[in-house]
Amino acid sequence: MISASTTYGLLAEFTTAEALLAAASQSREAGYRRMDSYSPFPVEGLAEAMGLTRNRIPVVVFLGALLGGGCGYFMQWYSNVIDYPIDVGGRPFHSWPMFIPITFELTILGAAFAAVFGMLGLNGLPRPYHPVFAVPGFEHATRDRFFLCIQANDPQFDSERTREFLQTLGPVKITSVSL
Repeated sequence: MISASTTYGLLAEFTTAEALLAAASQSREAGYRRMDSYSPFPVEGLAEAMGLTRNRIPVVVFLGALLGGGCGYFMQWYSNVIDYPIDVGGRPFHSWPMFIPITFELTILGAAFAAVFGMLGLNGLPRPYHPVFAVPGFEHATRDRFFLCIQANDPQFDSERTREFLQTLGPVKITSVSL
């Protein structure tokens, strides 16, 4: 029996995108939740079949936009009202209409930075090493093969039963992925 402490998971290799999509759907129906798929191109419906419907990027971008806009407005307000107030032509120190262009620009800048760094962080990038990189033949994931990996930290994972389940999906081969 393969030890779960030294095993990352089981990797099943498929020849078509349709087979991968069916395997992911059946794995989800069987109760597996901690799995990942690898393919040379985006497969329509694969994220839904794996149960990956929640996306946190919009919330991260919105918070970055609020932070950028708030910082831009505060910076202008502080410098014009508190730190260095100058009476120019009798206008009020807190003249918010003149703060709008810079506030808008920093809102966009904050959202852009949040989108880039949020995406990198939520995807776990940069990742110079992943256990599946060491699997012989995995380089085909960028050319002509499709892979489904059920991870060992899944509550349903049992090396023997999971291997038997993956055999029923019709893969080309099943490989154990070591840490």
